[in-house]
Amino acid sequence: MADATDTTDTPSGRDYRDTVFLPETPFPMRGGLPQKEPLILEQWGDLYGTLRAERQAQKAPLYVLHDGPPYANGDIHIGHALNKTLKDFVVRSRFLLGYDVDYVPGWDCHGLPIEWKIEEQFRAKGRRKDEVSKDEFRAACREYAGKYIDLQRDQFKRLGITGDFANRYATMDFTSEAAIIAEFHKFKNSGQLYRGSKPVMWSPVERTALADAEIEYHDHVSPTIWVKFPVTGVSDDHPDDLLAFRTSTPSIVIWTTTPWTIPANRAISYGPEIAYGLYEVTAMEEGLEFAPWAKPGDRLIVADKLAEEVFKAAKIAAWTRIYDINPSGLECAHPLAALDSGYGFSVPLLAGDHVTDDAGTGFVHTAPGHGADDFEVWKAHGHHEVPDTVDPDGAYYPTVPLFAGLKVLETEGKKTGKFGPANGAVMDKLIEAGNLLARGRLEHSYPHSWRSKAPVIFRNTPQWFIRMDEPLKSGDTLREMALTAIDDTAFHPAAGKNRIRSMVEGRPDWLVSRQRAWGTPLAMFIDKQTGQPLHDPEVDARIVKAVAEHGADIWFTAPDSDFLGAHDPARYEKVEDILDVWFDAGSTHAFVLDPRLPEHGYTGDRPAHWPADLYLEGSDQHRGWFQSSLLEGCGTRGRAPFKAVLTHGFTLDEKGEKQSKSKGNTTDPLTVIKESGADILRLWVSLVDYSEDQRIGKQILQTTVDAYRKLRNTVRYLLGALADFDEAERLPLEQMPPLEKFILHRLWELDAHVRQAYVEYRFQDVVRPVLEFCSNDLSALYFDIRKDSLYCDRPDSLRRRAARTVMDAVFMRLTAWLAPLTPFTMEEAWTTRFPDAGTNCARVIPETPAEWENAAEAKRWKDVQWVLLTVNEALEASRREKTIGSTLDAEVAILTDQSVLDLFESEQEAADVFRSSSAKLILWDADDAKALDVWDSLPAISFEPIAKAMSDQARLMVKVLPITDRPKCARSWRRVPDVGSDPAYPDLSARDADAVRYWDQTRS
Repeated sequence: MADATDTTDTPSGRDYRDTVFLPETPFPMRGGLPQKEPLILEQWGDLYGTLRAERQAQKAPLYVLHDGPPYANGDIHIGHALNKTLKDFVVRSRFLLGYDVDYVPGWDCHGLPIEWKIEEQFRAKGRRKDEVSKDEFRAACREYAGKYIDLQRDQFKRLGITGDFANRYATMDFTSEAAIIAEFHKFKNSGQLYRGSKPVMWSPVERTALADAEIEYHDHVSPTIWVKFPVTGVSDDHPDDLLAFRTSTPSIVIWTTTPWTIPANRAISYGPEIAYGLYEVTAMEEGLEFAPWAKPGDRLIVADKLAEEVFKAAKIAAWTRIYDINPSGLECAHPLAALDSGYGFSVPLLAGDHVTDDAGTGFVHTAPGHGADDFEVWKAHGHHEVPDTVDPDGAYYPTVPLFAGLKVLETEGKKTGKFGPANGAVMDKLIEAGNLLARGRLEHSYPHSWRSKAPVIFRNTPQWFIRMDEPLKSGDTLREMALTAIDDTAFHPAAGKNRIRSMVEGRPDWLVSRQRAWGTPLAMFIDKQTGQPLHDPEVDARIVKAVAEHGADIWFTAPDSDFLGAHDPARYEKVEDILDVWFDAGSTHAFVLDPRLPEHGYTGDRPAHWPADLYLEGSDQHRGWFQSSLLEGCGTRGRAPFKAVLTHGFTLDEKGEKQSKSKGNTTDPLTVIKESGADILRLWVSLVDYSEDQRIGKQILQTTVDAYRKLRNTVRYLLGALADFDEAERLPLEQMPPLEKFILHRLWELDAHVRQAYVEYRFQDVVRPVLEFCSNDLSALYFDIRKDSLYCDRPDSLRRRAARTVMDAVFMRLTAWLAPLTPFTMEEAWTTRFPDAGTNCARVIPETPAEWENAAEAKRWKDVQWVLLTVNEALEASRREKTIGSTLDAEVAILTDQSVLDLFESEQEAADVFRSSSAKLILWDADDAKALDVWDSLPAISFEPIAKAMSDQARLMVKVLPITDRPKCARSWRRVPDVGSDPAYPDLSARDADAVRYWDQTRS
């Protein structure tokens, strides 16, 4: 069927264009999404409220997705867009599957990034932070976060995100802060909380302790030094060593990448299983540009395995190993003792399992105030005093000999975040003392704050911790409960389980205190006599109630007596540290999933659904929100607050590089929405494998636009073909032609696939098969074959009715299947056809009858498509040779096996499939001379021998024969024998004459 506009060779001279039933639809080819999507958003109104009301009226099963809170401090970026769109896929697909979906968007509001912004604002006004009251400062932080909650909420809505925005949560809401404090009190009262003084990751730039989840590692070049610790004493079990030491003083050699920690040294650790030796230097390297610090006669103790490496660094050319050394019981002088009596203490040798001979010297310089292993080995050997060397600003305390006030890390000015003069000063003093053996530089992975990007240091400070390995009432430790909960959780992808499990297995106690202003306080009192937290339910209840009414600010402004009641305020210390923001976020399940309790300030009736069905965030949250939620849930309720965890990767640029504003390689989701529409961005999300890192950029988005056009054109064609379709036209399955039965089978097949893919969060496995169905089964096969029937058959013909019945089934499912992924376009399509049927978003996937399954037709049409591919090659060759104009100018003849002939019910069906005017089907039989004579008698205008084979190795040859002895139907352009058979319509085929007569009669 052509476009029926050519009236050449029409005896009647009539223009039949008006009689052709061409598709008609107001649904335009161009999407115009940036203009249409805001209008659709207005039409939806409170879409989420509408959907929930419908599902609750239907008593649908409840499904809960708990929102991991984004940080409220700027416009959304592409990571936000990916994350929130994936969540929206979950929400909308669960509505589509018939659930009542609970999804409350939330925001994380406390923490340093906002605090820094407010500090900058006050500095711009000439006010330092310490000149601003905590009340005023926190109010400014709250206002700042509130502004960005509103901004991001509107941007998420424009992206098409549906959720309970009217009841959104925020960690800074008064009721949220009250609930967080109530959760903290559970840890306090169960004995899981303790105050300990030990080294923690400390950010001098941010002036606070950091947890493991707040640390990221970057390459960094550190100075390395080999330092001599002169041996000063031995125990009674070293008689041989004692004799040697009287004649010369050997030194134990340590190696470190943190010279600034040498003033904090209190011991040297060694490995009990490591072989050590006493070595004497006999010669130095010659021709050096500088004088080395070692000299012949020096005696050095190092691990045998590392001796050569140490001597190479010290430019020692020759040495002699004197004998084995057992470091147990040795004592050394501090390497700076000769310069200041403040370092006149003895440095003992301590056995430690953490010491290896893989690198360094086999000895570990031990500064218990600046390293976790150092601290543990120091304590394990009965030492309790841990020296404080570096203050919160990253400078040596005034009491530190030789180095008082020097900065380890700069915290102000242009050099903020850079290492200060401390390293250099310590090395200079070691040289002066004669105890620097060698130095160098090393590029290695170094911890940095994920917020400030500045290096951090280990620093001994009193902090509050939650125990990981203390047995609770159940008998299990928090670590054991968390590991059990991980095993009980479904992970998507499955590899996430091993990742978070390994992190929980090796993590230290949970550091929950921070020394900042903007956050939820550790709202508790400490008994000054015992040093223990106050356990009084009435005090806790007063604190929670006051915070629910006035916000956490009340903790800092109200007098202690307001909370303590009958307790004497003079006896108690108020803790003003704030909670780790991960504790805030990890507690959100307590006030979003559990019933919102009246004592926390909540009103209304909201049922509990705990734990959540799903948590969904980026893969970095295995060490962040997933883990803090896991520990918080296990510590207060004995299990994780989620049944399943889904993680996605990070979004990179088109080259696979990390996106950065400084590089200029970012993709702004708001710009994409403005230029192309939210559905384009959503389609991109659906097409990528979110479990891995994804790429995005102009070229990738253009590919997405191309895929969208194919999808839109498919829906547009269906809308046009279905104009005025009604139930009276519907045809039952038993009257369907084979091609329609095949398409219905494909719908049955896809329906099961799509449902399961949505259940398993495999959105790529929804959109790609559906797009392939649209492109291959519909556009390239079904629409093309049935175009002639749709345009030219009588409206009441069985074949046309069958086609429109099947197209209706396709439309009903496509608009449902794709509604979660491209909701704006599917809404536009649905309301174009059914303007009074309500929103497409409220639908569930139509039930697909089991009787549509038809494996036989599926097999048949797979083979037919193989034949069609071969025929199309021949037709294209003939068009290139200009032996035919269109395929309707041709008759297709095929010589083939019986198995191929059996694929077609008739030669007319074959012609319909080939889109030719007629077809000849000839059996390939070497014993049938007549059949071969027929084939040979056909003119070889285009002869295409094809060696391809189906599963049964069928043979196939094709000839394309131009039709020159039949007139062209003026309406359908087919060249068939019955053109002119109806005297009333001498230029039409019998089929077309009947259709035009019907058309004329209905309009007369």
